[in-house]
Order: sequence, then C-alpha cells, then structure tokens
Amino acid sequence: MSATRVFVARLAGCTVFDPAGDRVGKVRDVLVVYRKNDPPLVVGLIVEIPGKRRVFVSIGRVTSIGSGQIITTGLINVRRFEQRGGEVRVIAEMLGRTVVFNDASGEATIEDVSIEELPQGGWAISQLFVRRPKTSLSLFAKGATTFTDWGGVREQTTEGQAQSAEQLIATYSDLKPADLANTLLDLPPERMHEVAGELPDGRLADALEEMPESEQVSILTRLGDARAADVLDHMQPDDAADLIAQLPEELGEQLLDLMEPEEADDVRFLLTYAPDTAGGLMTTEPIIVSADATVAEGLALIRRHDLAPALGAAICVTLPPYEPPTGRFLGMVHFQRMLRYPPHERLGTLLDQGLDPVTADTSAAEVTRILASYDLVSVPVVDENHRLVGVVTVDDVLDYLLPDDWRSHDGNDDVRRRAEARTELTTGSIPLHHGRRTGNGPS
Repeated sequence: MSATRVFVARLAGCTVFDPAGDRVGKVRDVLVVYRKNDPPLVVGLIVEIPGKRRVFVSIGRVTSIGSGQIITTGLINVRRFEQRGGEVRVIAEMLGRTVVFNDASGEATIEDVSIEELPQGGWAISQLFVRRPKTSLSLFAKGATTFTDWGGVREQTTEGQAQSAEQLIATYSDLKPADLANTLLDLPPERMHEVAGELPDGRLADALEEMPESEQVSILTRLGDARAADVLDHMQPDDAADLIAQLPEELGEQLLDLMEPEEADDVRFLLTYAPDTAGGLMTTEPIIVSADATVAEGLALIRRHDLAPALGAAICVTLPPYEPPTGRFLGMVHFQRMLRYPPHERLGTLLDQGLDPVTADTSAAEVTRILASYDLVSVPVVDENHRLVGVVTVDDVLDYLLPDDWRSHDGNDDVRRRAEARTELTTGSIPLHHGRRTGNGPS
C-alpha cells in the first residue's frame, strides 16, 4: 500500500476507486475489532455506493490509501452493511470517547485515530489524537492536545455516562442534510439519539426532514418538549405538520403550544387539509412580492442561501398583504424569465399568463399531472377568494408519491412495481403515504 499511517477522520468522504479508475463510492467509516493485548485491528471500510447504500469493503480488498483517495481491487460485495457483534465504527462510535492515561496524568477525549499498516499485512490502530480538559475559565479556551499510543490509555466506561458526540458532529459538518440523515440512521439506535441530541437545532431539523416518519418520531420524542418545539420551529411548515400528525394528538398540541406562534399558526393551518390534496402538500413559505417589485429585487430574494431550490425557481406576485393568505394572487414569475430582462423591470409585467393556480382541495393526482404536463417546478395554491395560501413544489409531490421505504430502498425496482406506479398515476388512484390528521378545513 502507498501509505503506512492515516488519520481516520480525514478518510471520511474520500472517494473509493476501482483499479480502472472508476468511482465506486465514498468512505463513511472504518471498522475495527478489539484485541486482548494489542491495538484494535482494522477489518474494513464502510463505503457509501450510489443509491445511498452502505456496504462493507474488507481491508484486504484495499490496495492503496493516500492523496485523498482509496484504490480497491474492484471486487466489492454490494450487500447492505450490517454491523456484527464486537465490531466498532471508529468515526461513529470511538471519536468522542473519554480515555484515562495509564500514567495517572488524567483523562482526555479522543478527537482522531490513526491507523497504521502492519509489517505482516493488514492495518491496526497505532495512535490516538486526544484533547485534555481545559484549564482556563475562558469560554473560548480549549484543552491541550497530544498524541498517545493505544497502550498508553484505557477507555473510561463510567456507568450511565454519555459518549461525547461533538467530534463526530464536526467530522460530518460538511454533509448535506440527506447524507447526514443517512449517516444518523446507520448508527446504532442509542448512538443515533445521542448524536441527534447534540446537533444544533437547524441542522437536526434539516436531517429530520430527510428521514422516514418512524425515525422522526423516535428522535423527536427523545428530545424533551422544549427542545422538540425548537427543532420544529426550524423545519419547513409542511414537514413539521407531517411530523406532528404522526404524534399522539395531546403531545402534538403541547408542542404546538411551545412553538413560536407564527410557526405554529402555519403548521395548524396545514393540518386542516387532507394529506391527498394540494393544501396537504403545499408549503406556506414561497417568495411573495408586489407587482412593483423589480427584477433586481426578485433575483436578490432567490439568492438567499437558506432557500430551497424548488422555492427559488419562481416568485409569487400578489396584492397586499404579502403573507399567506395574501391579497389577491396575480401570478408567478419564473427566475429564467427574470434573467432575460433588465434589473429595473417591474415583475408585474412579467407574469406567466398561461399558468393557472390550483385550489387547496385539488387532488394530489391532479397537481402531479399539472407539474408533469407543463414541466413546472412549483404550482401556486389559492383559496376560494383567490388569495395565495402556498405553493406545491415538485419535491413535495415526489415525497408523496414514493413508497414509505424509499429512503432505504436499494434502487432495484422490478417491472411490476414500476407498472403499478404508472397505473396509479394514470388513474389517479395514488396511495396515501402520510397520516396527517384532517381537521375542519377542506378535504
């Protein structure tokens, strides 16, 4: 192999190639097994291949590690990875653990682990990069760092003490929400809840939006009511409504009472619609401007980094007020159209005259047909008074149409399943995948 010592945290996200130079996937973790008198032995890598599937690649199949890439023999078992007893994931389970120095000099936290190629072949943990507790009272101070051999420390196993997730969170800080969600779901249940508990509210909200509803409920109910409400505040209203609908009604009301009033009002509003309608699929946070707004102002609004791409594809133009339910809906302006006009052009002159809004009680099947027929990214939703109440985006429809287990599906759909989906779309007999409560609103 081309390298003799590698730090595991730097391997996260490294590309794995086969001998021909074709990309196989990305490294997500390193798997080790403990030995009685020697440092833990590396048994393989956990690699994410296309389709978001995690597979095991034996260390014996790895021919080179270095320069931010890993070369394998090309022979990879694509069976989904399942952790066996005695196996430990370095990034997910070892980073953040507390160790005690054998020389009685105190304790430290593992921040990184180096693995080293053995003379007889194979790899094993060689050193730990650890951080001692800080000695200054300053909020910005950090403890001293040092390297130590595996034999120089022992792991602290205090009963009931939670393993720190700080280092793991830092390692995955650059992951997109969907990848972070997959990473969390791949952890052992207790570790998943621990890491979720230490994620910032916004980051956790983004990850929850990409998870199956059962895992959403499991994580949210372990956070405590106050923290759960804060996380719900950061979620898109439609995603928050779907999640609250899965909770016991009493708990859902408690969380709504703890949320910010403005956010809670949006969620309550969405909960009044049946899940198989435009009102049940829509989000209440599109970009809304007046007819006098200029192209320059519109482009500035869609450049916001926190705006979902589907919501940035078009701007809604209404009469005041400009919060749903707005004044009378006038039309939409697509961002490509804005790019064709000078910055001072008024958006009221650029409305798409061929796009009719749907009503909140329009069926999900009809919304799907409209998006597909006219190659749209979003469609506006109005009430009986032609006031804008939200927009349905293509990702909302996809999430609705896909089966409940689509996030964990291997991507090998058979012909029968595709035929059934095509039939459902054609006939309008689209199955329900959400359990949102139906209130007193349209259904």
